[in-house]
Amino acid sequence: MNSAVIVFPGSNCDRDLAVALEQVSGRKPHMVWHKDSELPDGLEFIGVPGGFSYGDYLRSGAMAARSPVMRAVKDAAARGVPVIGICNGFQVLTEAGMLPGALMRNARLSFVCRPVPLKVENSQSLFTAQYEANEEIVFPVAHHDGNYQADEAALDRLEGEGRVAFRYLDEVNGSARRIAGILNDAGNVLGLMPHPERVIEPAHGGSDGRRLFEGLLETVAA
Repeated sequence: MNSAVIVFPGSNCDRDLAVALEQVSGRKPHMVWHKDSELPDGLEFIGVPGGFSYGDYLRSGAMAARSPVMRAVKDAAARGVPVIGICNGFQVLTEAGMLPGALMRNARLSFVCRPVPLKVENSQSLFTAQYEANEEIVFPVAHHDGNYQADEAALDRLEGEGRVAFRYLDEVNGSARRIAGILNDAGNVLGLMPHPERVIEPAHGGSDGRRLFEGLLETVAA
């Protein structure tokens, strides 16, 4: 799989994502700097990693969303290239208008860092094809601004269109309807606060995240 990981000043999960992609696909991803205005040719997948892009100044993800490379990411997504935004990457995608809603400060104003149980709400997407509907899995979270919010009409639309990909089983950060991850209307952009790239082998304490990348690889290769 010809993939790329976008790197911003303050990204700290870019290597985690790159390692996960290489382990699953057998091919190192391109590491693309935020100031680049073009992406490598023939990309089949783009990852926007977690971290604290631009030090979370202004709002988490707001400055990164306006970096030169994001114009190319948006164009690629519009062509159907799969894009995932994890944690800070999810914040970047909402700030860039690629996903609806916003990630707000956690309800108890505290940094949350622990494994959390999730339910797979949609098992039919590019990213969730190797999970069962309603399957319970565990991914770790590590965020201070992961409280997903949108107006009621947008939330109803996400639910009605099957665009809620993952939902927290327990209260984690105050997210509306315990939403942990959502898809765009075309189904090729996923944003989620939990970190699948940190649970790809048993040595990490679990491997529930591996199937996300394996399913994506299988879909892209088909």
